[in-house]
Amino acid sequence: MDTSQLLKGVLDLAVLAVLDRADGYGYEVVRGLRAAGLEEVGDASVYGTLRRLYNAGLLTSYVVPSEEGPHRKYYSVNAPGRERLRELVKTWRAFAVTMEGLVGAA
Repeated sequence: MDTSQLLKGVLDLAVLAVLDRADGYGYEVVRGLRAAGLEEVGDASVYGTLRRLYNAGLLTSYVVPSEEGPHRKYYSVNAPGRERLRELVKTWRAFAVTMEGLVGAA
């Protein structure tokens, strides 16, 4: 099964969940997703998702100087982002239960 199509549908949820645990810059979010088992997630997809969530008012950002290169833009989940995360988690859990009912006996 091509998991990239499944990932597109849950990337907002995954990114918000990673950032809900701790603020992070783009590549840190990518590493967090990969460490959680989403090895196929692409850098560009995550960066695009971060921009979109930020533009939608679900994230805030701040810049931190880096000793290893350019400054890093960190993202954090704000109150509207936490509300969206709760909605997405509720939807995901209901969907997972439905799918388990369909394939659990297979």
